[in-house]
This record gives sequence, structure tokens and C-alpha cells, in this order.
Amino acid sequence: MLPLLGLCLALPFCAGSLEEVQSWGDTSEQVALRVPRQVRLLQRLKTKPLMTEFSVKSTIISRYAFTTVACRMLNRASEDQEITFQMQIPAAAFITNFTMLIGDKVYQGEITEKEKKNGDKVKEKRNKTTEDSGEKGTETFRASVVLPSKDKAAFLLSYEELLQRRLGKYEHVVSVRPQQLVGRLTVEVTILERSGIAALEVLGLQNSRRQGSGRGQDDSGPPPSTVINQNETFAKVVFKPTVVQQAKIAQNGILGDFIIRYDVNREQSIGDIQVLNGYFVHYFAPRDLPPLPKNVVFVLDSSASMVGTKLRQTKDALFTILHDLRPQDRFNIIGFSNRVKVWKDHLVSVTPNNIRDGKVYIHHMSPTGGTDINGALQRGIRLLNDFVAHNDIEDRSVSLVIFLTDGKPTAGETHTLKILNNTREAARGRVCIFTVGIGADVDFKLLEKLSLENCGLTRHVHEDHDARAQLIGFYDEIRTPLLTDIRVDYPPGLVEHATRTLFPSYFNGSEIIIAGKLVDREMDCLHVEVTASNSKKFVVLKKDVPVEPWRMGNDVPGSPRPKGAVQEDPNYLERLWSYLTLKELLSSWLQSDEQPERERLRQEVQALAVNHRFLTPFTSMTLRSAPRTETPEDTYGTSAATEPETVMQSLRGAHLQPGPALKKPYNPRIKVSKTSADGDPHFVVDFPLSNLTVCFNIDGQPGHILRLVSDHADSGVTVNGELIGAPAPPNGHKKQRTYFRTITILVNKPERSYLEITPTRVIVDGGDRLVLPCNQSAAVGSQGLEVSVSANAKVTIAIQGNVAFVILLHLYKKPAPYQRNHLGFYVANGQGLSGNCHGLLGQFLNQEARLTGVGKSPAHPSIPETGERSEAILEVKGHQVPVVWKQRKIYNGEEQVDCWFARNNAANLIDGEYKDYLAAHPFDSETTFGPGTSRGL
Repeated sequence: MLPLLGLCLALPFCAGSLEEVQSWGDTSEQVALRVPRQVRLLQRLKTKPLMTEFSVKSTIISRYAFTTVACRMLNRASEDQEITFQMQIPAAAFITNFTMLIGDKVYQGEITEKEKKNGDKVKEKRNKTTEDSGEKGTETFRASVVLPSKDKAAFLLSYEELLQRRLGKYEHVVSVRPQQLVGRLTVEVTILERSGIAALEVLGLQNSRRQGSGRGQDDSGPPPSTVINQNETFAKVVFKPTVVQQAKIAQNGILGDFIIRYDVNREQSIGDIQVLNGYFVHYFAPRDLPPLPKNVVFVLDSSASMVGTKLRQTKDALFTILHDLRPQDRFNIIGFSNRVKVWKDHLVSVTPNNIRDGKVYIHHMSPTGGTDINGALQRGIRLLNDFVAHNDIEDRSVSLVIFLTDGKPTAGETHTLKILNNTREAARGRVCIFTVGIGADVDFKLLEKLSLENCGLTRHVHEDHDARAQLIGFYDEIRTPLLTDIRVDYPPGLVEHATRTLFPSYFNGSEIIIAGKLVDREMDCLHVEVTASNSKKFVVLKKDVPVEPWRMGNDVPGSPRPKGAVQEDPNYLERLWSYLTLKELLSSWLQSDEQPERERLRQEVQALAVNHRFLTPFTSMTLRSAPRTETPEDTYGTSAATEPETVMQSLRGAHLQPGPALKKPYNPRIKVSKTSADGDPHFVVDFPLSNLTVCFNIDGQPGHILRLVSDHADSGVTVNGELIGAPAPPNGHKKQRTYFRTITILVNKPERSYLEITPTRVIVDGGDRLVLPCNQSAAVGSQGLEVSVSANAKVTIAIQGNVAFVILLHLYKKPAPYQRNHLGFYVANGQGLSGNCHGLLGQFLNQEARLTGVGKSPAHPSIPETGERSEAILEVKGHQVPVVWKQRKIYNGEEQVDCWFARNNAANLIDGEYKDYLAAHPFDSETTFGPGTSRGL
């Protein structure tokens, strides 16, 4: 059975029958009580599907998040079993891809138009969870499949979302709910913000994301094993708990949300505009403006269903909110059931006496009667309209209704469409309605439409948690209006298909986002004009913004892929534009009551969603069988969400063209040298003029990125290597092994190019992005850069004819537990590297060395016999380093290396310490020790 899928984290994964334990018959009481229970427990443990891996990778580029969830499971039972993969995702996210690997079969998701049924009453099939719905909520994606006994399954889910700024922070939430201990559990979040990252924080694991108030920040700190690497524009957060650490968090597996909050640096005038390949995005979030006065009416449901905790917590929240009102604000309070009861017949000023009297009025509200939603809204809007009309302050204040209810309309006007029309006609765009639904019985669709049609927001508050904190948190988002009647204009002849450019109000801590297309991709300047009102004056901002594309992604689209290819290289701004456009089209469809208009909007949503592969209420996902020609890792790499990793690593560079296909293995002319970093990793440095070879080990940690060659400022070449871990061989002295799993090379001259080499593929990005599989021989070259692949053997990189590197591919058909497919890095030609070259290997390339303390002549020490232990002092770069004679097998498989070995992680041999050579990210081009600001991006 092929199921429609769900998300990979969260609930129990076992959905199949367990074998029942037979009766034990007449035995002693002790046996009857203890043995069957143990047997049943063992039986359950044995047959419950085992999750062997759960990993989440998120890449956030300028607030737009690409997320991929990968989950592997094993059916340990002796019979076929139904397993379920499910994952909670943000309600605002769009799913873009889903893939299942069941045994040897691959099932790939395809986004298609959903057939229209029953008019336009189309409902999205994702299931709402008992978590929040609404903008801050979650939805559950679920897939079930029957897995044969002892077989394995892998699930891959990708989704995308634009992070919304609330209370001055962007929040990225990853659901981590395996509900069992997982052998390999990883959450990896990478953030790249050109404007600069400010105030990055990782919260403790949250059992619920309904934290409500933004005032009380979680101070528990990141969960155990979290590693944060950050510089001005780049951050990488990795949460990788061991099984022991998972058990300390929760014995039966983690059940919570991994949350990252951050903000960006921003200029205070026209905002931040970014351009990429014909698309632009405009972020506008002014601050330090005087707040606008608020005219606010609190409309509180006091019907019988509010009895108990709901009404008590709501009252407590309003007590706090009343104290937050500013002296220039005006307010009133309405309580409603089947009758509408108004505290005052007009809005009153904020004084200590009025706040006290308002609290007393709220305190004496008692739950009774039905729910007259229409009457309460009409009365609240009338109060605001009368106040504005009689005080002539319309242009200098914001009128708000904050409406709280827990039910459906049961008194007065109960027809939903009529309530919406009455409210719209009364508000006339001059009153914004912010609605809060409390509990599970609320008509949330009605509240959502009331807010959408009247320039407001809506939230869903759950009574089983701290409703008070949730209500205060919602109010905090709208407590400080700064601007009204915002209009953003671009030259109509230069910009097309822009998203919404008119906004009724802007609140401190939020953000206005506009995306669109440029008619002329070659334009060098974009005129932007923002008009708005604030408390003091009419504001006009004008600026000619230079169009300087930030080439963090592929500014030249990838070549067309064959039909059936999953994903072309994405332009993240095009994805952001399509995401925003879809959200606005769906919002318009929800608000529209005209059938022709709804049909037109439905067709637009379908066309855009299918073209950009978004799962929406008007599209569906069909799983189709696909030939398995790739490993699961390769399949993972085809998803839209994994591509931004390459987008982040790729900037502008030389345009590489693929050479002709090679029919026989390609043998590079360049000889593999001794100067290398390979294996565990073992470093070897050859000093040919001194007839000396020196070696040392670096005992790094998995995930560390080592600076191997750093010559960015002079020759423009940088080489970094990322480590992967493995258990140590039995009876060895080491606790673990580390190998290079990725070698990254940045070439900055004459044009910028990025190379990423793994045991399975080579990515060359010099404007055009090219992916070369390592199991096929090939050669490409242009602009002084040549890349050749010898199938399953090595990759050769030649730069400007005077720099050459060889990367050996170490592959295992049946690896031992302590073996990993990995890479070896060899410097074949370093003549083009400058005298300022640095890095663990680079610092020795233009140096000479000599030995003292061995044999009769210090200048020409004798070479010890094989097996003879000898010690000496090595002099290099002004350092004197104790070394010992060793024989070491070089990993190119051609020769042994006799070398002088420097102990203790090359202490005194290398400049500084090992930790000084840790790079912040794969293309970090910093050449000084420690974290710096020049990262090559």
C-alpha cells in the first residue's frame, strides 16, 4: 500500500499488530506476575520499528528557509508491518518534495493539479494537529507503508517557509519528536544573512511552541551537544545528541521543538533590497519612530462556555495589557454573551483611575448566555468610528478591535457570510480587527476571515496551556504601531508582478516584505518611494537603490534537466517571490465571495504551485515509482531543500563547460606527492630541498572544518577539509577516528569559482553549476581552472598552470565499523602559492627545514635503520620541535613514507594551536587565526 505521507518526526512509528503472548497456565504467582510481563515487554521492544536515523537540515537564506527531514527505519519484526512516518511542520510552510525508499524501490512525489470537486470547496489534506493552528501553529504530514520483515525504509520530506519577524526576532522551529532513542539524530541549521546576523539565540527544547509572551525569554540555554559557529553574516547551529544525551533529555526519546531566534542588522531609511537573476525582495522594518496613539476596544466573550480557566486566564491577560497602554492611547471594554454590555459609552483616556475602573469591570464579568459575535463587533466598531469622527485624529492614530471568543455565533446574527459583510461595511478599512480564538470549539475560519478582510491578524489560543501568556504575547506584537497607510512604489515600467505594496499599518518589531520581478535584468538602479503617516507628520522616503546582485546563488540558471528531473538549481529569491505570491492568492481566494473570481484565483494558484512545486490546497502530491539508480544519499540530494547548501557556497565565477564524455578511465598527468593530509587524518610535509619529510597527526572532532591551504589574499586559493567521525578499531588507543568527508576549494582569480568534492560527487560552481559524479571519468576546464575525475579513484584540480591538487577517493564495498568512505588531499604543485600561504599544510610549502641532534653532522643527520627508534630536533620557520623517526604508509597506495614525526597534534611545529585552524564554514577564506570577518562569501 502506498500512503500519502506524513511528517517524519513526532508520534509513535509503530502501527502494526504485535504478537500476543500465550497464557502460561497454572504456575506460581511469582511466574504469573513477572515472566509474562517481561516477555511482553521484550516482544514489544523486539517488534517495534526501529528508527536508525533522524536528521533535519535547514538552510535559511535572507529569512527564507529550506528544510529537509530524513528518516530511516527498520522493521525488526518477523512479519510484515505497517510503519508510519510523520512530522509536524509550520502551518505557514509549503511542502515541496517527498520521497520514500522501501527496500530497493523508490517512490518519488510529484506535485500535480488537484481535480476540482463540489464547486470550489477544496480542502487541504494535511491534518491539523492539536498544536496551534493559525500562523504560529503546526500541521502534521503523515505517511504509512507496509514494510516487509527485516527490511529498511527511508523517508525524505522537504518544505519551505518565509520566516516572519515578530517582537523583533525571526523564529525558526524544528519539530524533534522521534519518541524513541535514535542512533543518529541531527538537527543542522545554517543561516546566511547579507545584512549581518544580530542577537542569535538557541532556546532550550520546548514541549510546546505556544510560549506566548515575548517578554520572558527562555533562559535555559541551548540543549546539550548544541554547537554554534557564527560570524558577521553566517551562522551554523548543530544539535547532535548521543543516545545517552537523548536519554537524559527524555528516556523514551525527545519530544520537543528545537528553536532558533535571531534578527538582522538593518539600515533605517528605505530598507534592504536584494536582487538575484531578475527577482528582487524588499525588506522594510523602520524603528526608533515615535509610537502612534492607539484607539482600542477590547471585546471579550463572556458566554457560558467561557466558564472556568478560559475566562480567568483571559481576565488576567487583560489586566496586564491595560497597564501597557500608553498615556496618548484611548480605550474601552465590551463584554458580550447573548447581550452586548459596554463599559463606557465612549472611549476614555489612559489614566490610573480609568485603568483601575476597567480592571474592576472586567473582574466582575461572569459567564452566562450565548454568543452574539455580530452585535459585539458592530458595537465596538461604532465606538471607534464615533471617537475618530468627533476628535478629527484619523490620520494620526490607529483604530483596533481586539476580539476574544471561544465559540461560534449562537445569538443575534448567526449566518457567517452576513457577519463578515456587516463587519466589512462597518469597518470600511478604517478599523483593524485582531481576533483571538480560545479553545477547541471556536469557529476559527470565521475569525481568520474577519481579520483578513479587516487588516488584522488572528491567533488560536489553547486553554490547556498558559492562555494568559499567549494573549499577552499576541498583544505585544501590536502594542506599538509606528506607521499607518504605508505605500511602496517602484517604477511601473521596471517592476512587474510585485506582491502587495499597500499596508494599513506597521507595528514595531514586525517587517514589511515585498517581492517582484525586474523587467530589465541589466538595470543598475531601482527607484523606490515609501509614503506613510506617523504620529508627527506625513513621511516620504525616496531613494535610488543600486542594483548590485548578491551572487550567493546561481545567477545563471542551470542547464535544463531531462524530463522527470526533480529540481533545477533554485534561485532563492524566485522561490521567495512565488511563496509570497501564493500566500496572497490563497488569502484573496479565502476572502472572495464571487464565484468567477474564486475560480480565477484557484487556477492562478494551481499554475504557480505546479510550476514551482508547492503543495497547496489546490494541488496534490502523487507518489510514483522510480528506478533506483542512486543511493539514498543521492536521492536526498535531489530535493529542493538540499540545493541551497550549494546556493550558499556558490558565488560568481568562471563559466565551466563540460568536456566530451571519456570512454576510458582518465589518468591525470599530475603525480600524487608526499605533501598530503589523508587517513585519520595523517599529515605529511615534504621538504625536497632539505631531503626531509615530516609528519604529524591532527586529532580533530567530527564536524570540524580544517584550514589546509589559506592563500586567499595573494594567489586567491583556499582549501578546507571537513571531518567525519567513526569508531576506533578494537584494541586501539584512540577513542574515535576522523576522516575528511568533504574538501572545498575556493579559487578567487581570475574569476571566482567554488569546488566541493565528496566521495560521490564533485560540484563546480563558477556562475554555471556543474555536478560531476565520481563514478564516471570526466574533465572540464575554463578560465585557468581544470577539473578531471578518474572514476572511483581521484579528482585532480589544476589552477592557472602553477597550482595543482589531487584528491584521492577512498571507497569501501564492505566497510568495517571503523571505516568510512573518505578523501585524501595532496599538494601536487604549490609553485603558484605565495610566500604568505598558510594553513595546516600551506605554511610549510615554501619553507626549508633541518635536523639537529642525530648522527655526526647536524646538517646531514644519519637516517636510522629500519625499526630503530631515534629522536632529533627539527628546525623549521624558527621553531625547534622534538621529532621521532617513523615509517608510515602513504595513502596513495604507491609507497611507504619515512618521516620525522611531531607529537601532540603538531605542537610547536605549526603556528598557534590546532583550534586556530578551525574554519567557520566550508568556504571560509580567513587567513588569520581564530574567527574573523573575511569569510569569502
